[in-house]
Amino acid sequence: MNVPFLDLKAQYRVIQDEIGAAVRSVLESAAFAGGPFVAKFEEEFAAYCGTRYAMGVGNGTDALWLVMLAQGIGPGDEVITVPNTFIATAEAISFCGATPVFVDVDDRTYTMDSDGLRKAITPRTKAVIPVHLYGQTADMDPIAVIASEYGLPVIEDACQAHGAQYKGRMAGSMGVAGCFSFYPGKNLGAYGEAGAVVTNDPDLAGKIRILREHGQPKKYYHSVIGWNARMDGIQGAILSVKLKYLSVANEARRAHARLYQDLLSEVGQVVLPVEAPYAKHVYHIYAIRTKKRDELISRLASRGVTCGVHYPVPLHLQEAYASLGIPRGAFKVTEEITQEIISLPMFPELTREQVMYVCDELKAGLAALGP
Repeated sequence: MNVPFLDLKAQYRVIQDEIGAAVRSVLESAAFAGGPFVAKFEEEFAAYCGTRYAMGVGNGTDALWLVMLAQGIGPGDEVITVPNTFIATAEAISFCGATPVFVDVDDRTYTMDSDGLRKAITPRTKAVIPVHLYGQTADMDPIAVIASEYGLPVIEDACQAHGAQYKGRMAGSMGVAGCFSFYPGKNLGAYGEAGAVVTNDPDLAGKIRILREHGQPKKYYHSVIGWNARMDGIQGAILSVKLKYLSVANEARRAHARLYQDLLSEVGQVVLPVEAPYAKHVYHIYAIRTKKRDELISRLASRGVTCGVHYPVPLHLQEAYASLGIPRGAFKVTEEITQEIISLPMFPELTREQVMYVCDELKAGLAALGP
């Protein structure tokens, strides 16, 4: 049996007629850059997230970057985030001219450790970006309390958390803004690049709309230096179709996760993901940990099971951030996680038989590798 890590074709086959009709509507109207299809999706996604506004942008990195620009973050400033994330979180900080400051993560949820947050704040700190990793939110209440004490905006990196909840509140709705990626492999994925910012702040929403349109509040009148960060009409139309199925798809992911948990609960050589008491996890990634990561991935691949690693090198040890001068050992939890993490196949259309096969092969592989 072959079990891919992700199967976007399986999802497309279910909704291909609706997708085809949506794309034809865009082609027939020639509303390719922004326009009514993007506006429709923005209204729908804001309602889904429980926020007043949503602004479609080019990708998740744009979303993070534009929010920080709109907050006036620039050279000489610091923004606190975690080293256990995709580099886009830190890139967006760097492209504002600011400096990313990292704090370690919790050893069970792999999201921001609020104790480390307080210690990292300096007079130069201008924002905090918790990352809702793998489909689970960070522990937002203590983060929000600390940020409020210092007058710092909290910008949620919700790029992996479409539909995740924290104490009943939707990811993206708790900070000054929530930033989403619709990269094709995400729980809500476009058929290309796309992203969004959600917020309840009308002033921030207005600034994002201007920044994404070359800094123009109306055509050819530029009030600030902006960027071309529009969502295109085809992606807006496709996302409107796919949003209708997101809740059902997330429940399918949660069912697969429960089956993985049941089948692997007695395997002593792996650490399984934890759904925090405060969270509704939507399992963008189902990540286990084992000391035999690389050997196990190789054995599983030989048996037709494709896995991933999210992420093998923490940001403070990336060559791109060598200039920060952060030594190995600075963030012990993150560094341990990145040596052990394996992302097992996870997508809504997985079958029970595929999950069982993955677990059988994983157990067999660990047994063959020995204690």
